[in-house]
Amino acid sequence: MEPSFGDLGISPKLLEILEKLQFKVPTPIQAQAIPIGMEGKDVIGIAQTGTGKTLAFSLPMLQRIARSKQQGLVVLPTRELAFQVDEELQKIGKSFGLRTALLIGGAPMPKQLRQINMNPHIIIGTPGRINDHLEERKTLNLSRVGVLVLDEADRMLDMGFAPQIRRIMKHVPKQRQTMLFSATMPNEIRRMVNEYMDNPATVEVAQAGTVTDRVDQKMHILEKHQKNQLLEKLLTDYDGSVLVFSRTKYGAKKICRAIRSMGHEAAELHSNLTLPQRRRSMEGFKSGKHRILVATDIASRGIDVNNIELVVNYDLPDNPEDYVHRVGRTGRAGKMGQAISFATPEQKREVNDIEASVQQRIAIAPLPELPPARQGGGHDSYRTEQSNYGNRRRTNFKYARAPRSKQPRRSQSRQRTSSSGYKTRVHV
Repeated sequence: MEPSFGDLGISPKLLEILEKLQFKVPTPIQAQAIPIGMEGKDVIGIAQTGTGKTLAFSLPMLQRIARSKQQGLVVLPTRELAFQVDEELQKIGKSFGLRTALLIGGAPMPKQLRQINMNPHIIIGTPGRINDHLEERKTLNLSRVGVLVLDEADRMLDMGFAPQIRRIMKHVPKQRQTMLFSATMPNEIRRMVNEYMDNPATVEVAQAGTVTDRVDQKMHILEKHQKNQLLEKLLTDYDGSVLVFSRTKYGAKKICRAIRSMGHEAAELHSNLTLPQRRRSMEGFKSGKHRILVATDIASRGIDVNNIELVVNYDLPDNPEDYVHRVGRTGRAGKMGQAISFATPEQKREVNDIEASVQQRIAIAPLPELPPARQGGGHDSYRTEQSNYGNRRRTNFKYARAPRSKQPRRSQSRQRTSSSGYKTRVHV
């Protein structure tokens, strides 16, 4: 018999709110983590995005701070994820006057200061902006934090936030409850657990670093110039929402442009966009206005959409652990999903690293019959690898030429870093 929310130690008032919001049956992570959280114990939750983690930490936090004068603090890796957690908390806490402060980069500072001055019950933010308020502006005091949540902890470490998190920990009381959620458990997180958590209970919905069996994974081996043709074939075959991953923000922009040239509605999500632009992209994807979203790994961590039918790894991730996070965007809320990766013959080592990380073999599928390559705006003009980057930049952009000197001109060269992170020599 499946447990109900009523079996988890949740107060009648919160149960009434959950019923109104149509939360009927707790997910596995909720069923296991909520009772432990309600007791005030430290919790480690190993689960992917989309398994219901937000509710798993929000309900214990709301119930505990309602009974005390303490505050809650939620630290997350990206602005988009912070927005979504704030929205979820507001839905649950609106009826009893919950006040939150959303502290993220790119958002208006006067609004953030206003929210801080209103003595919020819960503070939600990214590490950089929280530290900005703590140490630079001196506008934030965390001495009343009784419940601390570190969400997507592995992603925060991947993004280099470990020093920022350690600075935050100096400002929160040692006597507190800490809940940490992560899809993987690298050594750095284990060190953090030993340093900052008190005898935590571990809740493991899926083995760390693995992919849910609700995701059908396969891989196509192809040449770089065939990627857009295969993508066009997939976008024709799949009618539902599609999330396409690019390794770089420049690549995301080019892929999105190519998809639009195929006649599909698409939005892009990467760090070159302003915060309002990123929100519009997310809202358009969630509402169905844009069936396709092209994203980079960093920006994608805020994507919380349950009905993604297909994830396409247009570029393999730099970090094998990112593969788990990418494919975890589909196969959510009890539904099946598809994850299809593109790899070139030269990327055998990267494929082996991914398979070792997820502890399973990924089926290699034969290439289907591909549509003809598109000219002008197709992938012919786009290369994610370093080999053609310098050439493309030289041929696609016109430089103003100085008057020809009568003296022989000495060849000069300088380094340019390509969108994929490699350095090429560009002669000028």
